[in-house]
Amino acid sequence: MRPIPYARQSVAQADIDAVVGVLRSDWLTQGPAVERFEDEVAQSCGAEHAIAVSNGTAGLHLACLALGLGPGDLLWTSSNTFVASANCARYCGAEVDFVDIDPRTYNLSVEALAWKLEQARRAGRLPKIVVPVHFGGRPCDMPAIAKLAEEYGFRVLEDASHAVGAEIGHARVGAGTHSDITVFSFHPVKIVTTGEGGMLLTRDSGLASRLRLLRTHGITRAAEQMEGKSEGPWYYQQIALGCNYRMTDLQAALGSSQLRRLDQFLARRRALAARYHSTLQGLPLSTPVADDSTSSSWHLYVVQLDLESLRRSRREIFERMREAGVQVNVHYIPVHLHPYYRNLGFRKGAYPACERYYERAMSLPMFFELSDADQDRVCTTLRESLH
Repeated sequence: MRPIPYARQSVAQADIDAVVGVLRSDWLTQGPAVERFEDEVAQSCGAEHAIAVSNGTAGLHLACLALGLGPGDLLWTSSNTFVASANCARYCGAEVDFVDIDPRTYNLSVEALAWKLEQARRAGRLPKIVVPVHFGGRPCDMPAIAKLAEEYGFRVLEDASHAVGAEIGHARVGAGTHSDITVFSFHPVKIVTTGEGGMLLTRDSGLASRLRLLRTHGITRAAEQMEGKSEGPWYYQQIALGCNYRMTDLQAALGSSQLRRLDQFLARRRALAARYHSTLQGLPLSTPVADDSTSSSWHLYVVQLDLESLRRSRREIFERMREAGVQVNVHYIPVHLHPYYRNLGFRKGAYPACERYYERAMSLPMFFELSDADQDRVCTTLRESLH
């Protein structure tokens, strides 16, 4: 039978027309389409500033640089994430540590964070940055994390790669109410795509200026930022060690077109999540827990298998699903269990809630164009694979 992917982009004719329009224009990279897309994302989220970058990982790296992270500093994040959430600290020469997850939400546990912060304060080793990851599109408890940031003096960098369009209360993620910087990803499997691409959002004009500078090699043409006088209209200076993390106008045009369908994308994903909730009742697994204080963008739909009551292992169920043409996936292998981080001293058993979650996790197909009929096939195949 026709395979059902776990995720897939939705590209409409309007998206194609937008990209073709750029191809026929005078600009292909870092032109008016990028600025327009930045303005549109900022307006959509209620943010003061938006800075487009080449991908979400680049965004995390730039955010750490702009916040002054460096050798001798410490960044904390969740281990239930893609490796980029931790690697961004290593790029800056900083150390990484992890906070265990809440087994109900799969997000960074506020209780575990508060306990760890108190121990770190006694040891004189507090983090400079904490990176809450909005796993699967479900926002972390940002008001509580912001309160801890005020008490313990760390900066907050939201990894919202999964959470374009998600809401905390009545505000969209990215508004910056509870953090210094928010990072989005526009990879093809995400809510909105630009092919590759990302966005940094902040309320702080100083941080925004720093991020724009670091995005483009640390080069400026602004006379007020230069040392000495400009030598002419051609003149520029490199005043910091930056990166080439620019987004192209091709990507930005696609992003602007996609953003016009954001509400449609979100509505369909939420409808699919509701259908999964109801259809999977009674099976030996648990579905994601509802949360009235936030609204998920449903990038992922992850079930937890009740392995104690099943005759088969997670791998057997996974392979049966794949053999039937349903391309399930697993998100994520805990970061601290990868060889690179094991070589830094991390060991199995350090974050038990995260490890238990991983051992039982399975991501079901979730994307805008997943039909009701295909979703029913996913559920039927899962039911058969469990027994």
